[in-house]
Amino acid sequence: MSEHLLYRRIARLGWFVAVALVMTACGGGAKKSNLALNKPEPPLSPRAAPDNPVIYSGDFPMPLSLAPAVDFWRKTYGVWPRSQVAIHDDRHLDVIYEILHLPGPVGEGLTEEQRDLISQRKDYWRGKLAGLESKLRYGADLDADDQLVLSKLAAVGKPASTVYGASERVRSQRGIRERFKRGLEISGRYDRHFRRIFRSSGLPEDLSYLPHVESSFQLKAKSSAGAVGLWQFTKPAAKTFIPGSDKVDRRLDPIASANGAARYLSHAYNKLGNWPAAVTSYNHGIGGMKRAQDQMGQDFGKIVASYDGPSFGFASRNYYAQFLAAREVASNPSRYFQEGVAYEPPLSSGELLASE
Repeated sequence: MSEHLLYRRIARLGWFVAVALVMTACGGGAKKSNLALNKPEPPLSPRAAPDNPVIYSGDFPMPLSLAPAVDFWRKTYGVWPRSQVAIHDDRHLDVIYEILHLPGPVGEGLTEEQRDLISQRKDYWRGKLAGLESKLRYGADLDADDQLVLSKLAAVGKPASTVYGASERVRSQRGIRERFKRGLEISGRYDRHFRRIFRSSGLPEDLSYLPHVESSFQLKAKSSAGAVGLWQFTKPAAKTFIPGSDKVDRRLDPIASANGAARYLSHAYNKLGNWPAAVTSYNHGIGGMKRAQDQMGQDFGKIVASYDGPSFGFASRNYYAQFLAAREVASNPSRYFQEGVAYEPPLSSGELLASE
């Protein structure tokens, strides 16, 4: 059975039905990949590690403990439209209290009414969960709504004790199916060239899916931390990994920044030793992930579940799961976008020369 087919079968069963040294969006410095000499160990079957089962797809392992998060982000990217908002537990992503349908026309942004509705529903669930926790703590009688919450937990294999602290973990996530599809269409311009860049660097070609997580392939995307472009480089990171960026800002050049991403990810892998940590360092930094490994060991599932280091919050905990989900959706467009995806044509030779 192929690895890809294995992933898809796991999806049907419910497992999968469903990045510092100097910066937030990159870190460290290296010139050339040594991955040809430092390849990962051969893939392990789930049976080889019974205490921490892992499923492999190519170079990217997925601890089964991450499966609910991967499924959540798969739905965010490929199933839920922007008119739907999941109200959920930010630690247990398979615990979804409500799928909220926004009223009225729904654009890329939200109206004040729509924002207020989301806020109201989050407050409702915070109150409901706090009340249920109190009842469970003191042995009070439960009403029908309380039983409904407990049934939601039981349906995904969670014990009633999950309610403890749940009122502090209520979060909302809006679907971005339309945005992801548009990113897929734009990616047609770059995918062939990004894959060539990673392949020639001795890196897994599927790292070319990272812009779906970073920018949705929006060329002029800019983060609150000052990272810009498809690959979301900060200025310090660009000076380290994109040659010539100390003179001209090349972060908006998709080819130059893709080469920079390849340099960064090669360095991160050689420092951290595995792809889950290296990919997560793109968000959390190499230094941050090294501290996590020093404290928790190499078990990435354990890091996600238990590491509480500074700034290792929701975004960092979920970054690798988001990458795996984006990879799944982008590599199976007909499954998620039955209406079809109008990919843009690849960059021409002239356009490539202008970037190099």
